[in-house]
Amino acid sequence: MLRRIWSLVIKEFIHLRNDWWLPAFMLLGGASELLLVGWATSRPINNLPIMVLDHDRSQASREFVTALENTGTFSQPQYVSDMPTIDDALVRGKINAAVIIPPDFDEQMDSSNGTPTIAVILNGSESTPAIAAKRAVEGLAQDMGQRIMIRRLGLPADEFAGFDPSLRVWFNEALSEALYTTPAELGLMLEFTVLLFAALAFSRERELGTLEQLLVMPFSSMEIIIGKSIPVIIVGFTDFLLMLSMVHFAFGVPVRGSLPLLVVLAFGYLMVELGKGLVISVVSRTQHQAFLLVMLVGMMDFMFTGYAAPVEGMPQVLQWFANIIPAHHWLTILRGILLKGAGLDVLWPHLLWLAGLGLVIGTFSLRFVRRALD
Repeated sequence: MLRRIWSLVIKEFIHLRNDWWLPAFMLLGGASELLLVGWATSRPINNLPIMVLDHDRSQASREFVTALENTGTFSQPQYVSDMPTIDDALVRGKINAAVIIPPDFDEQMDSSNGTPTIAVILNGSESTPAIAAKRAVEGLAQDMGQRIMIRRLGLPADEFAGFDPSLRVWFNEALSEALYTTPAELGLMLEFTVLLFAALAFSRERELGTLEQLLVMPFSSMEIIIGKSIPVIIVGFTDFLLMLSMVHFAFGVPVRGSLPLLVVLAFGYLMVELGKGLVISVVSRTQHQAFLLVMLVGMMDFMFTGYAAPVEGMPQVLQWFANIIPAHHWLTILRGILLKGAGLDVLWPHLLWLAGLGLVIGTFSLRFVRRALD
């Protein structure tokens, strides 16, 4: 039995050698995408283009524009003389924000009553830069408002104190976006790699017309399944170790928990996704159809992993549905071990869900594939 399985494994690696571009694309392509996503999200949002329409042209207005530039979020402001120029730049996407300073801004700043006003327009069609610009403007406005209040009250600055909460951030002290996105991207790329390789296992044979030859050979259906699965697990596990090394050494994602535990659980997750991929492989008539089904299943899983939107913010029905998505529990386990240093005492509910889903998916997959091959 072992000798027959080994011969099937060798046959699969011969297929991969002939179609070398596929494993190369999945290994290097997934790692490249992970590298680009990590690089893009690890950089702060700065140098956003901005226009200024200054009707006042006073010392106070120049100080405000300088303070806005010193936030680091905006590039050097471009002064314009009319509102149509700003409208045209916003429509064409040339700027992310615009500031309109009224003619009496200096008088409003020196006045003992009234509130100085400045109009700020943000390009909401690009929400991420708009949120960063909004936070910068709000922070500057809060600081200026506090200084104006202190001056009007005539109090020393060191005696003017308000509510100041003690804020501490755990697990991601710098609030680096890369520490959130790169583990999630790792989990998703791992799922796509395993699903795609497994989905091509039988669909490739059927498209090439060699499946019937394989079935008439002296192999049992279980031996064929095992022989097809071993190369998928080897390639998927290699991809996992490659991407884990990348997120750790290239982006500084810590491994605060047990690395052996993470490796063991990763292997278990690979087995769960392998079962899904084999079912896709059996129901697909061509490799192209298998690829489309993998994209459909993978994108549906993507929506319930918490990567695009927090699962906790979804309606309760969708939160229940997310529990039957293995990738949802895998990403929770992955982030828990990497960022929080969590162990089985914390992660056991997700581990039980993953084990239960693996048992159901594996049993169904094994019976379905064996019935299709018999």
